[in-house]
This record gives sequence, C-alpha cells and structure tokens, in this order.
Amino acid sequence: MSTKSRWGLAFAAVLAAALLAVAFIPSVEFIVGGALVNLGFRLQDRLGHYDFEHDESISPAEIWEELQEQNDLAADVRDIFPRTVRHPVVAILACMDARIDTAELAGDTRRYYYVVRTAGSILSPAEQEMLELAVLNGVKVIVLTSHSDCAAEAAAADPEAREKFPALTGLMDERVKRVEEFLARPIIRNAIDRGELEVKFARIDTDSDRLVLGDIPTTFP
Repeated sequence: MSTKSRWGLAFAAVLAAALLAVAFIPSVEFIVGGALVNLGFRLQDRLGHYDFEHDESISPAEIWEELQEQNDLAADVRDIFPRTVRHPVVAILACMDARIDTAELAGDTRRYYYVVRTAGSILSPAEQEMLELAVLNGVKVIVLTSHSDCAAEAAAADPEAREKFPALTGLMDERVKRVEEFLARPIIRNAIDRGELEVKFARIDTDSDRLVLGDIPTTFP
C-alpha cells in the first residue's frame, strides 16, 4: 500500500471516529456544536458591510431593508432546519447593551433560558411579575446581572446626564431596592425556602461575557 493510500485511510478512520463521537457522545456533540456556533459568530463579526454602527452614510430606510433581508434569510434556514421546543429552566436578567450576547453568556444555544433585557438591568414591577410567572412555569435558577462599562450606571453617576435622563437615573438609584422587593415577593421567597429556586447575582465582564459570581449587592457600582 502506498504512503498516500495509508494517509487516506488514516484520515478516513479519524473522520469516522470523530463522526461517531459526535453522534453518540453527548458531551462531544455539545462541544462541537458550540464550537461551530462560535465559528459562525466570528465569521459574521468581521463583515463590515453588515456593521451598521460604523457606516455613517447608511440611511434608516436602508438599515431596515437590510434587516428584513437578513431576517428572510435566517427564517428560510429555520424553515429547513426547525428548532426543538424546550422548556426554560433558567431566567437571566441582563442589560439591553448589545455587546452582551446571552447565547455566549450561557454557552448554550438550546433555548433553556428566559431572557429579560432592560436598561441597566432594572427590575421594574412588570419584570418582577414576569420572573414570578417564569418560576411558576418551571424556572429553577434566576441570574440577576449587571455589567462593566454600563452606560446607565455612568449616567447615574454624572450630574449632567442625570438632568437629561431623570427617569432612567432615578430608576438606577432604586436598583438595589427593586432587587430586595423581588426577593421578598411571596412566590419567589417561598420557592427559595422550599429549595425549588436559586437566585444568583453576577457581574458580567462586557469584553468577554464572563460571569463573575458574587453576593446580591447592597450597592451597585
């Protein structure tokens, strides 16, 4: 057998072993799937044509048209490869900052997560009730987050910005109070007492999406 043939057989054997591992070993399948998702993120990330923020000449109408085209493409792919319907067991409260990607935050694309996104990760009464409803529907872990380099936190610390954005900065002043109110709600408190729910707090490193766990804060940066 020639050297070329041996290399070909070796490659085929390795490929077959890899495919079998992906097909029958869940942890391998999970890691490979995550790697492919991250590859897709990185391939899209470098495409300047799709980066609306840095193309100052593009008009709102052009942005909307391109968004529709991207949605049509994504929906067509979804029609061919439908997603599995899953019941979320985790709820994540995160700021609306676009740099925070909740799929990367969780390292998982399987939609086990309810995601509540608000300016400054503020838990208004409506969001508190949504999370209570999520707990009644089976959520077992709630992750309350804040993040580094937060524009809402910066505005709350800037007297000039406070004058421009009084509603936002006023709510930022109440962020700790809102968390305390949420933890005191009967549905949440009783679920925690029964061991059916855990509420965690994490500060997100905006650059890496890494969760830095800590105690529920009495003050926010």
